[in-house]
Amino acid sequence: MKIPRHIAIIMDGNGRWAKKRALPRHLGHVAGSKAIKDIVIHCNELGVEILTLFALSTENWARPKLEVKGLIALIRNYLAKMDDYIKFGVRVRFLGDLTVFSEEMREEMALVERKFSKNSGMIFAIAINYGGRSEIVNATKNIGLQLKSGQVELDEIDEQFFQNNLYTKGFPDVDLLIRTGSEFRISNFLLWQIAYAELVFIDDVLWPDFKTKHIDMAIEQFSLRNRTYGKVN
Repeated sequence: MKIPRHIAIIMDGNGRWAKKRALPRHLGHVAGSKAIKDIVIHCNELGVEILTLFALSTENWARPKLEVKGLIALIRNYLAKMDDYIKFGVRVRFLGDLTVFSEEMREEMALVERKFSKNSGMIFAIAINYGGRSEIVNATKNIGLQLKSGQVELDEIDEQFFQNNLYTKGFPDVDLLIRTGSEFRISNFLLWQIAYAELVFIDDVLWPDFKTKHIDMAIEQFSLRNRTYGKVN
């Protein structure tokens, strides 16, 4: 089985999982957070280099205030328990516009990144307040400032230079994008990075029910695909 270097997952279906059980939506998010650990450990054991999970999008702020408040509280609770991951050798990165969060929460995220920085295993990247379009706009602004200040010449700007101004600087492109739930879209996730990713939609599984066997199924599909990158074999 060919193992992708970079797997990204849109963890969809928490709300529907709760609704099916006549539970409040926030309990679906709680159940979804519990599904993460086994997936991280399994991907690390498989030899995946980077696993990026879509935890909170820039669009999620438009949800009911109570649900958003619950999501932020859940993320902070998750941060407090992340020391459990250290023994597995993974590294942790947070991707997105983190300026919207309180200084205390940003410090918590920075502390987690520092704690894990000495590990040498898979990078576990958490996309939080992330949006693909806003990431590209942010990178464009950064490059514009570099041009204005004379740090870079126009002819020096190529795809690699642009990529180095994204939140995922230093990451390889996504090889495999997985989405759970019953939706078939990419929802503004890693728009630049998935240019040649293989897409696998596991529409009959909501995120809280996602297991390591589903990762294996998606990787098996990935292994069977012929990736030509626009060329002819």
